[in-house]
Amino acid sequence: MCCMCSSVSVCVFVRGFASVCERLAVCLSVCEPVCVCVPTMPLPAPDIPASQRLALDCRSLLDHRVGRGVCGCCGALRPRYKRLVDNIFPEDPEDGLVKANMEKLTFYALSAPEKLDRIGAYLSERLSRDVARHRYGYVCIAMEALDQLLMACHCQSINLFVESFLKMVRKLLEADKPNLQILGTNSFVKFANIEEDTPSYHRSYDFFVSRFSEMCHSSYEDPDIRTKIRMAGINGLQGVVRKTVNDDLQSNIWDPQHMDKIVPSLLFNLQSGEGTESRSPSPLQASEKEKESPAELTERCFRELLGRAAYGNIKNAVTPVLMHLDNHSLWEGKTFAVRCFKIIMYSIQSQHSHLVIQQLLGHLDANSKNSATVRAGIVEVLLEAAAIASSGSVGPTVLEVFNTLLRQLRLSVDYELTGSYDASGNIGTKIIKTHEERQLQEAVIRTIGSFANTLPTYQRSEVMLFIMGKIPVPGVHPTLTNAGSGGCEGTRMIQIMLLKSLVQVTTGFQTTNMLTALPNSFLEPLLSFSLMEDPEVRLLVLTILLSVIDRHDNTPKFSSISIISDISVLKLKVDKCSRQDNLFMKKHAQQLYRHIYLACKEQSSGPQHFETLYTLLALISMELANEEVVVDLIRLALALQELAQTNEESLSVYNRCAVHALSAAYLNLICQLTTVPTFCQHIHEVIEMRQKEVPFLLPEDIFIENPKLPASLEKLEGDVLFQQSKITEVLGGSGYNTDRLATLYIPQFTDEDRLSKRKSIGETISLQVEVESRNSPEKEERTPAEEITFETLKNAIVDSVGMEEQERERRRQVVEKFQKAPFEEIAAHCGARATLLQSKLNQIFEITIRPPPSPSGTISSGYGQTQSRSVPVYEMKFPDLCVY
Repeated sequence: MCCMCSSVSVCVFVRGFASVCERLAVCLSVCEPVCVCVPTMPLPAPDIPASQRLALDCRSLLDHRVGRGVCGCCGALRPRYKRLVDNIFPEDPEDGLVKANMEKLTFYALSAPEKLDRIGAYLSERLSRDVARHRYGYVCIAMEALDQLLMACHCQSINLFVESFLKMVRKLLEADKPNLQILGTNSFVKFANIEEDTPSYHRSYDFFVSRFSEMCHSSYEDPDIRTKIRMAGINGLQGVVRKTVNDDLQSNIWDPQHMDKIVPSLLFNLQSGEGTESRSPSPLQASEKEKESPAELTERCFRELLGRAAYGNIKNAVTPVLMHLDNHSLWEGKTFAVRCFKIIMYSIQSQHSHLVIQQLLGHLDANSKNSATVRAGIVEVLLEAAAIASSGSVGPTVLEVFNTLLRQLRLSVDYELTGSYDASGNIGTKIIKTHEERQLQEAVIRTIGSFANTLPTYQRSEVMLFIMGKIPVPGVHPTLTNAGSGGCEGTRMIQIMLLKSLVQVTTGFQTTNMLTALPNSFLEPLLSFSLMEDPEVRLLVLTILLSVIDRHDNTPKFSSISIISDISVLKLKVDKCSRQDNLFMKKHAQQLYRHIYLACKEQSSGPQHFETLYTLLALISMELANEEVVVDLIRLALALQELAQTNEESLSVYNRCAVHALSAAYLNLICQLTTVPTFCQHIHEVIEMRQKEVPFLLPEDIFIENPKLPASLEKLEGDVLFQQSKITEVLGGSGYNTDRLATLYIPQFTDEDRLSKRKSIGETISLQVEVESRNSPEKEERTPAEEITFETLKNAIVDSVGMEEQERERRRQVVEKFQKAPFEEIAAHCGARATLLQSKLNQIFEITIRPPPSPSGTISSGYGQTQSRSVPVYEMKFPDLCVY
């Protein structure tokens, strides 16, 4: 019978640290005699030896320890790790952790790492009991002890300890008290910063992602506590990302199931912080503002998350952003959406920028039938993203980017014309607002230019060709693919929008080779638009030409057309014309001259058109001019004067005066560029005479808001006009080609004429007639080239214009014949042409190629001149020494 508890038991006396009793030997770490009451246990069988019986008694005694029948007075029999853990807790929780005992526990854990899991389990048991009993002071002490053990112990056994730690953190996060949630989060963040040496195969963080995301959306009544909870949630998400992003054995944090929780939680706090940041803090809040705000913490966490994203994870990270902006209608405001994607573009690796842009483009296509404000918001984000991506790359699918934007441009025009997002115009569909669609179109055009600025020169040239191929040409392409898009008006709007896009693409375009910058496939369709009736289209075409030709930023210096007495004040940048530029002008100069000439004949041309034409002539003179080009440009200026003087096109008085002013302004510029004194003197004399007698023929008096126009221009002659003969004379003395200067410029109208790029029509016809007369056997009956007069040339050109229709009809018949005729007929026709060609070649060879004359084949003519006749080889007489 026990004297203390009155229970039937076996009393064991222990007198020293390792004393042994005769009936029971127990090895315990105690110093004073204690009474250990053990419930009566069945005795071992009598046949068991005494030593084994003693061991069984010891084992039974140790198994029945605290909580299993041992009285409270026998705590010294508990395991050492439990006693060390119990000793770190003071009697009063306000005293805090007992540091001396904590050091003993830490030393014990480092000395016996296999006990870490038991230490963690026991601490977890005590913490759960303290939470249930609302003893929060002991809870804080337990978490502090756990944190210190985590920081101190790095061994292979830490995984089992971490499981107990995460269990305790989860217990705190599940509590209703905000302080416990914050305490658990802080402990988890400390744990996340620890780099573990050993992998973990069975650890899961799904609960923590969900719980921290929930804390980020806390709606606690007290604003200060709500802010603390949200910041704790943000820190917790940051800790989860740090712990899992580089651990291949953990569940992939980039999976959509996790990103759909993490990213919206961060964006929610980033958005809610915009309103608070805009308010100015009061002086009492100054000290609080020095700390990091939730928005700043969120942005830092968001940047860290994106900075860790690899190539294959960008999509999973960006998709929740797009969905969040859709669900909360944040595209229309633009500000927050732009801010989010600026953070994204600056945070991810630069070589991954094109992935974000592709996702934005795909999202834009997915919202094709959404409101114009939503699409405009996405386009604005694309604009900002493209500007940031310039340091990286737009990606391999460059043309797909522009194809998507051009498709959106077409759809916007279509919506504007039909007035509905539904092409069928059904009742009940959402009606659009025209001004919103116009804003969207302008945003798309700016975005196209922004993307183009990120591209190298060769890719920008490809984009220019790509956009040019999308422009509908009347008579070639149908107006628009959609039947309800307005017919001709739809075609016109698409043309204008795409040409504006080309203006944006060519802005700032720099090239060293004009042949590659303006190939035939781009230049010819572009110039064809310069002859359209729409003045806006013609002005856009001229603007595009200016952007491509100007390589030294001289365009702003000619923003207004005027007579400049000294062009040195303009500080023009002029370089010597390169070989590639010479080749370009040999190939395309006549095309440019012709379209400039025809542009001046348009009745609808206004002041902007003439100013742009003047700038174009000036840029050609500085960028692409050699001696031949200068001569042709002077001839073109004189031809424009002749056009305004004769008025064969029935131009208005304003247009005639404007053409005169354009010619005068350009001749004033080109005479100073050529630096021929006599040429400059003649130009200045004419300009001074005009200032006195006919000021309306000068740009300063005609290109103003309300010009004073005369009733007619029938009496212009003499000193107010530039004289071609005098200009030819003064320039001929300086080495210029007087023959070309003396020939009036006439534009080429046919394909045959354009074959001679460097010669005028008159020179081409003159050369043809001269060659024919020289090779004809009836030379005396032909009209010699010297007798070709100006009237003859003029009649020939008029006839050639009339023959264009016949030539087109002939070509149509040829094409139709080859399409419908049987194969035998086509083969016979081609064979006949080949035979005819061969016979003509034989005739030419007989005339030009003669065999060497025979030694005896020289005969004398009746006029005393020697002639050589051809002698066949078999009739030749060779010396004997030469015959074998």
